[in-house]
Amino acid sequence: MTDHSTDHPATTPPDVHDRLGHAIKRAEQALIAEKTRVLRTVDLTVPQYVALLVLQQSSGSSGAQLARACMVTPQTMTTVLANLEAKGLITRETSSVHQKVLVARLTRTGRALTKKADALARGVEQRLADALDPAERAQLRALLERATAALRGTD
Repeated sequence: MTDHSTDHPATTPPDVHDRLGHAIKRAEQALIAEKTRVLRTVDLTVPQYVALLVLQQSSGSSGAQLARACMVTPQTMTTVLANLEAKGLITRETSSVHQKVLVARLTRTGRALTKKADALARGVEQRLADALDPAERAQLRALLERATAALRGTD
């Protein structure tokens, strides 16, 4: 019986902490954790905040449109919208275009809370921005865009 274990030099895979995907995920988790912490003070989750923010800019969006804009599944958005409606932050009504589609709009309370929540979330993002100089921010943004394009096969 021949031992082939020495036919190829042993290669040690990189430590998981050295992998680029792991570094990106750690940064994303740190950002979401901090946004979660600050948004908890106004009784919102990050997905609820993002939905409110999108509705602030695109009032009258359907659940499917919001799910795409917020990068969540339609099922998740259904739950998010139900919770926002229960809190009195949005209303949902039948679309004028399609009777089976509900569209969401911010209430006055929802608009006020979105403004407050956005200030909190922007504070978190500002802390991140402040850790980099303007050239580094531009470079990071460009590198992230390139990474996204590469992964989508559009580079």
